[in-house]
This record gives sequence, C-alpha cells and structure tokens, in this order.
Amino acid sequence: MKNKRAVAMMAIAILFGLAAVVFASRWLLSQPGSSSGKIAVAAVDISLGQRLTPEMFKLADWPAHSVPKGAFTDPQKLNGRVLKNNLVMGEPVSEAKLAPAGTLGGLSALITEGKRAITVRVNDVIGVAGFALPGNYVDIIVSMQKDVPSGSSVREQSISKIVLERILVLAVAQEVNRDETKPKVVNAVTLEVTPEQAEKLDLARSVGTLSLALRNQVDPESATTEGATKLTLLPAAAPPPPAKPAPKPVVVVRQVPVVVKTAAKAERDCVTVLNGLRTAQECF
Repeated sequence: MKNKRAVAMMAIAILFGLAAVVFASRWLLSQPGSSSGKIAVAAVDISLGQRLTPEMFKLADWPAHSVPKGAFTDPQKLNGRVLKNNLVMGEPVSEAKLAPAGTLGGLSALITEGKRAITVRVNDVIGVAGFALPGNYVDIIVSMQKDVPSGSSVREQSISKIVLERILVLAVAQEVNRDETKPKVVNAVTLEVTPEQAEKLDLARSVGTLSLALRNQVDPESATTEGATKLTLLPAAAPPPPAKPAPKPVVVVRQVPVVVKTAAKAERDCVTVLNGLRTAQECF
C-alpha cells in the first residue's frame, strides 16, 4: 500500500515537472531572439576626413536586435569612403558617419552641402587665445572706419560691429581633429559659411580688422547690437549745472532825523511913533 502511494506521488511529481519544462520552453520561444550577427567596427582610432580601407575595420559579434541602423557587415564596402566623425577602436561604423560616396578625403569632406570654407588670418588675441577649436562656434567682429554723410563736420568715425554670428570652426591651422580641448595658438582659422557670408567676411577683412568671439555651443540666440563707437564707448560728460546767480545786496535805508536849527531872533529895541491919529512901531 505504501509502495503504491509512493509511486503515485512520483508520477504526479514527474507530470508537474514535464509541465513546467513545456511551459518554460514555450516562454523562451516567445521571447525576442538572442541570436547575434557580425558587423564592422573600427580596429583602430580613425580621424574624421580620413579615407577608409578595409584593414581599418574588423568584424565583431553584435546582438541582432540592437544592430545600429546603416551598419556594415562587409568591410570591403568601406573601401575609399570618408569619415565625417571620429571613430574610436571598437565603435561600429554606419552610413550616417560617412561622407557621400565619391567624396575625396580631407577638409572638403567636412563641409556641409551648400556651404563654403574660408580661412582668415588670426593671432593669439584674435584667435581667442587658442580656444577657438574645430567644432566650436564663433561670432565675427569687424573694426573699421565708418563712412559719414557728406557735409558733416566729422570725416570718419571708428566702429566695431558683429557682422556674422554662430560660424562653425572647421579647422585651426591644418588641424581638423575635434576631440582635443587643449587650446592651440595658430595663425589661421578655417570657417564654414554660406556664399553670402563668405562675401561679407572677405569684404570685412579688406576694410577693417577682424576678431573672433567664442560663443556657447548650444546658444542659438542672435545678438542685436548697434555697434560700438567712440561716443558710445566714452560718452560725453554731462554739462555742469548752471551757476546760481549771486544774491543781490540788500540796501537798508535808514531815516536820519534832520535837525533844522533856527537862529534865534535877536532882541531889538522898538518905539511907538504917534502921528496924528496914526500909530506906528519902529524897531531897531
């Protein structure tokens, strides 16, 4: 009796075990596939603007459900292409990181379609002490003599004005690497501009002196200024307030009593003269 009960319990346990295995296998089959594929990744660090060869890449295992869009599975297809961004060893390469097919290597591969590259001469001050690096944005300031209307008493007027804003620095000297942050004192900076901006920049450097103003990478706001002149830099001093008139002297008129002295009448001798019925008095 006891053996039958033990056998039954074992049979029930086996059935539950088989059911658990079936449910587990079905759950695993319903999950996304964990199979992996092979994609091309950089075998060494590669700089932007460089022409690629198959030897610069290797095939690496990559989860099939997280393969980057536009990834390459054959390094031979990368032969002759040009990078638009830097690649570090082990990083996958995709079509978005490459210049259009047929692009030659160098700086021209980095220029956005419809724009131009123009180089301006700078020094350690104009070049923002070497902090204007590839990938940064700068404003262009020109300092020149402003024309004044004819007939004006002032012949020329100095002015400094921002003429171009948010201009991308493509290269400093012959360096296009955007990974370094250490400042470099160079003698030339290459900027990415539109054709209209290239004309303005060329005119500005021929009529005045150029300076670069480094700006925040994520600041898109435009600065609206009227330019700085000698009058705005050193405004004229306010005229002194008018002097108060001196108080008028107060004339005090005092009435002085006038004493008129009257001479005392001298005492005289008088006599009465009788002439008939008339009388008269004579004094002497």
